[in-house]
Amino acid sequence: MHDIRFIRENPEAFDAAMARRGLDPVTPEILALDEERRALSTKLQEAQSRRNEASKAIGKAMGQGNTDEAEALKAEVAQIKQNMPALEEQERELGGKLETILLGLPNVLQDSVPEGAGEEDNVYLREWGDKPQFDFDPQEHADIAPALGMDFETGTKISGARFTFLRGAMSRLHRALGQFMLDTNTGEHGYTECNPPLLINEEAGFGTGQLPKFAEDLFRTTDGRLLISTSEMTLGNSFREQIFAESDFPMRITALTPCFRSEAGAAGRDTRGFIRQHQFEKVELISAALPDQAPEEHERITKIAEGLLQALGLHYRVVELCSGDMGNMTKTYDLEVWLPGQGAYREISSCSDGGTFQPRRMNARYRPEGSKKTEYFHLLNGSGLAVGRTLVAIIENYQQADGSVVVPEVLHPYMGGVTKLEPTQ
Repeated sequence: MHDIRFIRENPEAFDAAMARRGLDPVTPEILALDEERRALSTKLQEAQSRRNEASKAIGKAMGQGNTDEAEALKAEVAQIKQNMPALEEQERELGGKLETILLGLPNVLQDSVPEGAGEEDNVYLREWGDKPQFDFDPQEHADIAPALGMDFETGTKISGARFTFLRGAMSRLHRALGQFMLDTNTGEHGYTECNPPLLINEEAGFGTGQLPKFAEDLFRTTDGRLLISTSEMTLGNSFREQIFAESDFPMRITALTPCFRSEAGAAGRDTRGFIRQHQFEKVELISAALPDQAPEEHERITKIAEGLLQALGLHYRVVELCSGDMGNMTKTYDLEVWLPGQGAYREISSCSDGGTFQPRRMNARYRPEGSKKTEYFHLLNGSGLAVGRTLVAIIENYQQADGSVVVPEVLHPYMGGVTKLEPTQ
């Protein structure tokens, strides 16, 4: 949630920041509600103060034998008590309206984010590796993979569209990828492995910003809990309502979890294959960093994700998202892997600096050394990597003319001697 004090003191700057997101000016409504709420709060404080003064005066008047004055004061106190619940309710309503507006506003972009209206204005920063060359026409994974153990038919029969049943070596390759990613993130880059819950309450959903903006994309249980759409939701909330020491930073945690998305806005997109599923696995990287550490930490997360793709020998490019194509972060790099069967680049990781947006919503703070006041730190996140999409990339990049798929050498230790997926159909 945004800092109301900042908006109050910098209304033009805040409106300019929202304009970069394509929003009309919002500060007039915010400031009007804020002023009304603050005036009501002052009125309540004055009423409480007068009630306390009058209550004390009653005893004094009674002690002096001034019965009439005491009765008048009692009547005044009674009237104040009668009026206060209505004032308190009005204050809660105004606070709720203000909070609803603030919760619905996106993050403030960093100044360095390129301007643009949409995907076409994103900036391509660099690429790694070469596109693989084939002496045959490369096929899409959706055409090759069923013979290798990627069973779309059974997944659909059991659960409906956008679900897949993996079998045999295909399932093992999927598991190997997740283990390889976790081992690399923890062993080489110092992340602490976590095994978080897959169900969260609404408060946690608000904390990392999936609610209210992305409510349609979340699955709900019958008791009101939410299935996580990313372990960012659980890993990020592990910092909530805590005060850390400056020396604690940076803090780095990672997890491999199933993720669940309704794909409410993806009707008709990627209906074939394993690219866009309702259930998928992803390794998440979360870093908590001091504000002055955040830019370097953002680059570090991105390099870690790049290193995983390099180890797997997958050609990719790095894209900096423009203002019109951003999620709810202050700055984002996307890694796009080359899929020769599709003849296209597809997103496989998104690495972002979320600024203080999430810590504010979660009341997660740190105390600078030598200070009595607390401040908010930055939370950063990155996919390291999306397991299913990495599996797709391996199938399409390592496919052979006979329909088999070679397993990248770095995964051999996880595959129990399997170095190639052979067609069984």
